[in-house]
Amino acid sequence: MKILMISAEVFPFAKTGGLADAVAALAKALSEMGHDVKIVMPRYYKIDRKTVFLLKKGVCICTGQQEVAVDFYCARLEKSAVEVYFVDYEKCFGREGLYGNSFEPDYHDNPFRFSLLARAAFSLCTETGWIPDIMHSHDWSSCMVPVLLKQCMRTENSPFKNTKSVLTIHNMGYQGRYPSGAFSLLGLPQEQFRAAGFEQYGCINFLKAGITCADILTTVSPTYADEVKTHAGGFGLDGLIRVRADSFFGILNGADSADWNPASDSFLPANYSAENMAGKKICRRKLQQEFGLPADDEVPVIGMVSRLAEQKGIAEVFAPQYGCIYRMCTELRAQFVVVGSGERWCEDEIKVLAGKLPNLRAFVGYSEEKSRLVESGSDFFLMPSKYEPCGLNQIYSMLYGTLPIVRRTGGLADTVEQYDEQTGCGTGFTFGDLTPDAIFYTVQYAVDTFYRRREHYEKMQQQGMKKTFSWDDAAEKYLEVYKKAGV
Repeated sequence: MKILMISAEVFPFAKTGGLADAVAALAKALSEMGHDVKIVMPRYYKIDRKTVFLLKKGVCICTGQQEVAVDFYCARLEKSAVEVYFVDYEKCFGREGLYGNSFEPDYHDNPFRFSLLARAAFSLCTETGWIPDIMHSHDWSSCMVPVLLKQCMRTENSPFKNTKSVLTIHNMGYQGRYPSGAFSLLGLPQEQFRAAGFEQYGCINFLKAGITCADILTTVSPTYADEVKTHAGGFGLDGLIRVRADSFFGILNGADSADWNPASDSFLPANYSAENMAGKKICRRKLQQEFGLPADDEVPVIGMVSRLAEQKGIAEVFAPQYGCIYRMCTELRAQFVVVGSGERWCEDEIKVLAGKLPNLRAFVGYSEEKSRLVESGSDFFLMPSKYEPCGLNQIYSMLYGTLPIVRRTGGLADTVEQYDEQTGCGTGFTFGDLTPDAIFYTVQYAVDTFYRRREHYEKMQQQGMKKTFSWDDAAEKYLEVYKKAGV
């Protein structure tokens, strides 16, 4: 089967979150099963042209209003046969940030930028003579692909007449909403504003159009598939999802075990496994040293690696005079390490708190090395998400012998097994209500377990590290979905 994936981000080339990891890992898994998988993404400023191969130069693409000339570059995903193609158009992608920057968080010309990405995907296929059976789009930024395929490309004489589309929704909260005037940037006839499903309350909504036009829809966990059908979880599109329920499937993301494996992870100061945990103590000491915390093996370390956004429950942890972090740091005998960036108020508050509290340390920004050190060196990993479509950090934590503390929502509910104090079984600690008190008391319970029931804590570590979150299982389910699309 020929499968083309279209995504705004792919690890390791460009990443803002789990989307990049998921696209790369799924592509690898499908390729290893013998399928011909390729990926199309923008060549952002940070991707050095010297590190990729020039495939085609000056390919003309009609955007509806004008013709633009783009270059195509190519590289290969590490340790795989998957080719990644980069759309190089300096005016759109030659800037800092994937979707925006600190001055303009959502670039005003994103409708044109990601419309061009979609059109370039079709041009790449025709230029190379490689026509996919499936065009698999990921999130709102590639939703123009199913729109163009359904509304423009499936003509009798088109090479794409038998190509099917799949759209994976990684996060319903990000929909690509823009003023109606931006529709003219898409190069579509005006009647498609409503016919293709873009119109929502007088504005354009990329995700709504993608949901309307894609042959098959998926999301990244079974529980999240149920949640987005509700008013609370659907962000205004729950009705449309319910209409398309027969073509909508929840498939749990996996974890790339070749990349996320404490026994071989090159980022770690020492490797370890479920059979030999000595290296985790070294990682713990390195974490404490790196963040300026006292080296103490008897005090639990609670880590947090997160986008500092409302979705992640940051207000309930860090908001002044509301969040529970000050209470946790002053009432619990524990150390806290935070790595993340996002909303400015939260970044500023974390810096202030880290200056006041001797057992709280933070790195404001993103660092792959520091993130992995937190995953490996912590005893617990806190994820108090308001909603979490799948989540990968809780999976990484379990594989690294770090017990997750999570809210029961989306993929967190599907992956973390609540601790049973009677048997010592489980892989983490969960809570229901998103309140500062619920977070505090669950963390308190986890810390109490660390001190008073250490044998249970260590048993849960072993259970978590021995779980499998294989992308092969997810890939098999995606293949079933592709067949449902009509391939």
